Formats: sequence, structure tokens, C-alpha cells
Amino acid sequence: MEKTQHAFHELFAQLGLPCDAASIAQFVRTHSPLPGDVGLPDAGFWSPAQAAFLRESLLQDNGWAQQVDALSQALRQP
Repeated sequence: MEKTQHAFHELFAQLGLPCDAASIAQFVRTHSPLPGDVGLPDAGFWSPAQAAFLRESLLQDNGWAQQVDALSQALRQP
């Protein structure tokens, strides 16, 4: 059974990315700001598998959706 909520760093691990605080901060700095007209799964820096996971999480509104939304918001900050 899937957990209903996940921690933000667990999303990075799920995406196959380094998930320590410094690496997450660097990822956000590197890829921000994401333009408002670009959906998070459509950003050019994801692999096809990562983009599919993000898209599926949002479409199914599963246990990852809250953290996917949080990542989207973090990446849209200047």
C-alpha cells in the first residue's frame, strides 16, 4: 500500500536525483525560474521517465501530487 503523503526529499529520490538538502537547493537554483506557461512535466530538464512519473502523479492525484505541486511552485520562484 502506498503512503498517502511523502516528504519533499523523497520526491527527489523517487526521480533518481540526489535528495540531500544541498542538492535539492542546487537543483531548484539551477532550473528556476520555470516559466508559468510550461507544465512541470514538460520542462526540458527531465528524462522521459521522470516526466512520465510527474505527469502520472498529477493526473492520478496520487500520494506524490502534493510534493510535485510543491516542486512546481519552488521552481517558479525567481
